[in-house]
Amino acid sequence: MALSANLFLRQSQSLVMTPQLMQSIQLLQMTHIELMQFISQEIERNPLLEMVADDGDLGGDSADPTDRPLVSADNNHTHDDAPATPSLDSDWYEENGNASLNDRLDANFDNAYSDEGSAVRPDAPELLSQWKSMPGNSGETGEGFDLDDFVAGQISLRDHLNQQIPFALNNDADRLVAAVLVDHLDEAGYLRADLTDVASRLGRDLHAIEQVLETLQTLEPAGVFARTLSECLAIQLRQRDRYDPAMAGLVENLELLAKRDFSTLKKICGVDEEDLIDMLAEIRKLNPKPGSNFEHSATESVTPDIVVRPDPLGGWKVELNPDALPRVLVNQNYMAAVGRQTGNKESGDHAFMSECMQSANWLTRSLDQRAKTIMKVAVEIVRQQSAFLEQGVDYLRPLNLKIVADAIKMHESTVSRVTTNKYMMTPRGLFELKYFFSVSIASAEGGDTHSAEAVRHRIRMMIAQESTEAVLSDDDIVHTLKKSGVDLARRTVAKYRESMNIPSSVQRRREKRAMAKIPAI
Repeated sequence: MALSANLFLRQSQSLVMTPQLMQSIQLLQMTHIELMQFISQEIERNPLLEMVADDGDLGGDSADPTDRPLVSADNNHTHDDAPATPSLDSDWYEENGNASLNDRLDANFDNAYSDEGSAVRPDAPELLSQWKSMPGNSGETGEGFDLDDFVAGQISLRDHLNQQIPFALNNDADRLVAAVLVDHLDEAGYLRADLTDVASRLGRDLHAIEQVLETLQTLEPAGVFARTLSECLAIQLRQRDRYDPAMAGLVENLELLAKRDFSTLKKICGVDEEDLIDMLAEIRKLNPKPGSNFEHSATESVTPDIVVRPDPLGGWKVELNPDALPRVLVNQNYMAAVGRQTGNKESGDHAFMSECMQSANWLTRSLDQRAKTIMKVAVEIVRQQSAFLEQGVDYLRPLNLKIVADAIKMHESTVSRVTTNKYMMTPRGLFELKYFFSVSIASAEGGDTHSAEAVRHRIRMMIAQESTEAVLSDDDIVHTLKKSGVDLARRTVAKYRESMNIPSSVQRRREKRAMAKIPAI
């Protein structure tokens, strides 16, 4: 066969991962906090981007926003056509509005306190100076206060211990060792350091380090500086004067207590059943995490992305949470002003501003598309799980990504990114979007399938309602579920039970019998 060169015309489609497309994908899976951090970085490097504050004002301190034609991410139109509103500082307000409103509303306070002199009492000038010097106070209007500035801060575990160390240790060298040991405490108050390494690093004798540690273990809260759970409980029992040989045997065999092996514990401790019940009551009074009552880090509340409310006309009203939607504006007026000053379109300034404008427009479109995609997924989830919102977790339907993706004409990967770290506020509580996706379990009667989360909830409720005389085994749970139409294997019930940290029927029976004899604390 002769070889020859031929020319063909071929048409094909391909998807190219451009930097803009990658940015849109990243924005879609970002949480609210990550999105705000990303936008803040973009605003710092792009002079055309501005953030709208919660009160509707621009985040910057530049000129009046009414002088700037801005393009919003949610409406994509300029604000030049906005009707002019009279300023509160204008003559119209002073001449007509203020006086007439005061007369009609009987709110003229000019002579309300004429017999008491001025509003500010002259006998307390220091209070007036302190009031005006407070952060955020203008001294005239009293506005701009942040109530968080007046909230008393909680003391940390390290500060609480550092206040006690000077009274417990007199030697400066011992205080230095104590400061090093304090730095090795975890959030629960346990010491996570090797004393041999500490002694080698500080050049001290190991016995001296152990003596300092023994002193530190007498500080408050009781049980701090313990290295194990047994040592933590032993420290607290010593301070209560309850650490006798029988209690020592119980503390040293906590694994038997976890297994509810009370018969073996009675032999080890050398006590009868009544004494063992009293010892268990003492153990229940102790704190296994003595440092948990102190502040460790700032608590971050979850901001829901979707808010679901009952619709008065029937059904559910699904809305995007405005607090989770950053409003980014593009300052086109600034772009025009720079263009008039530079003049030459081939200059470096004009090229830089053109690139900034292109990046800003793409960011606003990406944020708008992100909001629309989240809304589409949320609406479909609410439609699929309407019975759950009305009647509870028992009516949670089995759902997967493919069902939602086919309904909204999107790819499964897009739905997966949307449901990652996104939350929905419903009348039944705050849920992550992934909570509504669960595995399907076949029905014993050949009817509708059941959600795995709903089945786990049934198992949890059945075990919570069982009595001491009738503790349900895994086989009993299987038979009960089958009567209600859920076809589930015994090993699956055991797997669900273990995933919910529920012990076996034997351990639950031992615990219920022991707890029934322990008096209420």
